Amino acid sequence: MSYTSPILVGREREIEQLDRRLAAARDGRGGAVFLLGDPGIGKSRLSAECAYQAFDTGMIALRGRGGGISADIPFKPLCEALLSYTRTKEPPDDPALVPYLPALTKLVPEWRRAGGTDHLESVMVLAEAVLRLLAVIGRDGGCLLVLEDLHDADADTLAVVEYLADNLAGVPAFLLANLRSHAGPARSVAEACAQRRTATLVELAPLPPEQLARLTAACLEASPDDLPRQLLTRLERDTAGVPFVVEELLAAMVNVGALERDGRRWRLNGDPAIDVPTTLVRSIMLRAAQLSSSARESLHMAAVFGSRFPIPMIQEATGLADREVMEFLRAGTGARLITPDDSAGDWYAFRHALMAEALRSSLIPAERVSIARRAADALERLYPGLPGEWCQIAATLRLTAGDTLGAADLLAGAGRRLLDDGAADLAVTLLERAYALLGSAPADLRARVLQGLLHALTESGQADRAFALAKDLPISGDLAMTIPHEMDLRTKLAWVAAEIGGTADGLAHVAALRRLLQINPDEARTAAVDVIEAQLIVPDHGVLQQSPQRMAAAEALVRRAVEVAERVPLPEVACQAWERMAMFSRARGFDEPDRCLTRVVSIADAHGLKLWKLRAMLRLAVNHALRTGEREPLEEVGRAAAQAGAISLVHSTQASLVMTGVLRGEYGEAHGLAVPCVESTIRLGHTAYTQYLLLAQATLAAHQAKRAEMEGVLERFREWGGESSLHMPVVYGLCQAMCALLEEDRDLCGEMLIRAREWEDDNPTIYYLTGRYGLRVLMDVLADRAGATECDAAESTSAAELAWNRTFLHLARSVLLGRQGDPEGALAAFGRATEAARPFPLAHHLGLRLVAEGALADGWGEPLVWLRTAEEYFHQAGIPAVTGACRAMLRGAGAAVAQRRTGREQVPSGLRAQGVSVREYQVLTLLAERRGNVDIGKRLFISPRTVEKHVASLLQKTGLPDRAALYEHAAELLRPT
Repeated sequence: MSYTSPILVGREREIEQLDRRLAAARDGRGGAVFLLGDPGIGKSRLSAECAYQAFDTGMIALRGRGGGISADIPFKPLCEALLSYTRTKEPPDDPALVPYLPALTKLVPEWRRAGGTDHLESVMVLAEAVLRLLAVIGRDGGCLLVLEDLHDADADTLAVVEYLADNLAGVPAFLLANLRSHAGPARSVAEACAQRRTATLVELAPLPPEQLARLTAACLEASPDDLPRQLLTRLERDTAGVPFVVEELLAAMVNVGALERDGRRWRLNGDPAIDVPTTLVRSIMLRAAQLSSSARESLHMAAVFGSRFPIPMIQEATGLADREVMEFLRAGTGARLITPDDSAGDWYAFRHALMAEALRSSLIPAERVSIARRAADALERLYPGLPGEWCQIAATLRLTAGDTLGAADLLAGAGRRLLDDGAADLAVTLLERAYALLGSAPADLRARVLQGLLHALTESGQADRAFALAKDLPISGDLAMTIPHEMDLRTKLAWVAAEIGGTADGLAHVAALRRLLQINPDEARTAAVDVIEAQLIVPDHGVLQQSPQRMAAAEALVRRAVEVAERVPLPEVACQAWERMAMFSRARGFDEPDRCLTRVVSIADAHGLKLWKLRAMLRLAVNHALRTGEREPLEEVGRAAAQAGAISLVHSTQASLVMTGVLRGEYGEAHGLAVPCVESTIRLGHTAYTQYLLLAQATLAAHQAKRAEMEGVLERFREWGGESSLHMPVVYGLCQAMCALLEEDRDLCGEMLIRAREWEDDNPTIYYLTGRYGLRVLMDVLADRAGATECDAAESTSAAELAWNRTFLHLARSVLLGRQGDPEGALAAFGRATEAARPFPLAHHLGLRLVAEGALADGWGEPLVWLRTAEEYFHQAGIPAVTGACRAMLRGAGAAVAQRRTGREQVPSGLRAQGVSVREYQVLTLLAERRGNVDIGKRLFISPRTVEKHVASLLQKTGLPDRAALYEHAAELLRPT
């Protein structure tokens, strides 16, 4: 008979709280709850009750759990939770999830596509992937994710859990995690989330006496009144109100005859010869003692392995025959010690983790060491090479067996595999543990692990940590390792220094490498060092700040590296070198960088270097968008990056698309892309992308003259450190100056353009959308502060290749030529500006409004048409200051200004540009039917005399000679197309 309570006792308040959370998740208001409590207090039982309730209401329930042996296995609880859902399902086809599917293959290998990438940028990217998957899974009815025994989970799982808890508010998913109350990383995560109010802590208390009596009655299928008072007193004393201990002691008392049923009631047997268990450990040991010696051996082997254990390992380590293994499983299950593990066919689990702990505590240290060694040996025989998670499991067993070096070697091997798979963040955890275990190991072994750790740290974006670790090593002198290992390590250290701006230390490592290369010449290593030294001499942000001599030295190094890398070949070094060449040559224009980047694409394509190919394609697409205003190549790269799961490149592409959309006047589309993208980058902590996206959002508001919205976004931009970024001249010149200009505040516009120039003077940059090489030139020409010399200087720069800048430079040239009495030259320059501005409606119409001033004054072009066209555009755009300025200039020129009546949008744009009013257009439509003035007047309820005035106005505005021509013109306009 089972003495487990069929009902959950004493947790009514907690059940009600969890039910509310489930209902909120079904309504799209997700959240997280952490259940805390001592072992056996009922965390798992309450979690199971919540899962049953979720299932009954149509929610999808996912369950996974940690375990002592899995603490070094990344994401073990999450993998298990997703397994039941994903085993028979294809990946969801959702656009928001597609870029994150490659990351999810770390949890669901079955979703890996043929030819897909294994690259995982960071644990945070995987956490975002899980968040999006939960949103998709729960879309139609909500989703519950239950993670049990979180105190045994690995650090990366805890990072994902914390991320989920912080970001579930608007997701139809509920996270329920349980963990023990003791201090530890899991509790720290739970408390941190609770402090931020993104999760709730629910601590389960022991059952009070009245609830303990209810539980006892439920276990014994009796009424509380039918239980002896002495029994309840003993349970209150010996169980501390822990439900699992109550159930186990009741079962033990019945089994030894200390508790007997007497009809409907129960009674205690007072026989003093009966050995009544008073603790859980004693109860478990009494049951284990009843098993055969081989079964007890297997049970101890299983307990040392963990709360869950694989049967093949037990058989291999103990040498039991199949029949004996079956006897052990039957006996252990019959004694209610173990049970089949539903998550894996050949695994079993202890009924409660406390049982495994009790059995382990009964072993002396030497026994535990021997059993752990035998288990590790068995795994290595069963799974040659220890693929997948077996490597980490074997490492844990080696550590229990006292084999520290063996454990470190296994952990380092597992870390290197993860690093090779592109999971640098996960590799860091294992390599750090391995390195910490190698305190007194041989220098060569420590160097190999350290090299892998430094690589993992830098690849995972933790270059500062790598550099701090490298600080403990001597910059020069003997590192007590072989020369090849020292060269590999110093190469990595120099690269880390270059990545984080540690120029002096990086160059010191390069100098040490040059000395070593004199002893052991190696052109492949020399090429890699050449690229690193070039980056140290001229960092990315300092291309325009270096002397010609330093630039020449850096370029010579890169060209030498290119020659070697192309010849050997060394594809990754070649890609690095060509990319650096593209950066160096950017100051000379775009053609040479594009040739360099095209070569990177070719090399990467030939050698399967997908991320290098995408990086180069993105830079090429950005250059193309800047020069032409076209977005199609960017969209193509975005799709390819999404399919590859290259999240950083996805964000970079989306940020470029947002800014391109702003310049193209596609404000709705830009806004729709920017909002979810910046939410993602903020969640992921991607500072650089968040800064640029916020800048793009501020520019989006500025180009619509929405100052308050612009200032609000710029405040967020500053909060993310934007004021110390290279984006500041763009803030001044493309964002704030343009907003001021759309407010017709030329003084403020000029001030912002001056700030942009001053910032660039102090911090030269190759980011050219700052107004310095376009808008500022035009504004200075209009104010007679600049002439042909300044225009020539701007046109000679690389920045003049950008279509946005070309628009304003050609406009400036047209004003100058008109002022010099060259109307044909002015119109030709104006035509070039119109062509350059073809993708940019705001720049085009703002140019019409600005150049019309000079054209009116100097008597060239069609300033009245330009002003009417601009007035119409800015009126439709809801920018009153420029609309008013255009109307005032029209009136000042003596031109008719159309009244803004209802129905004006029905007037064709060509007629609106000629100043045709709504009433005049109504007259024109009737003229198309060749009606006379009297008939038209009757239809429009106006006098024939008024009709005649409208006809005269139409003749004047359209430039037609007579009424007959007007008839024909009207009929042509209204003819169906």
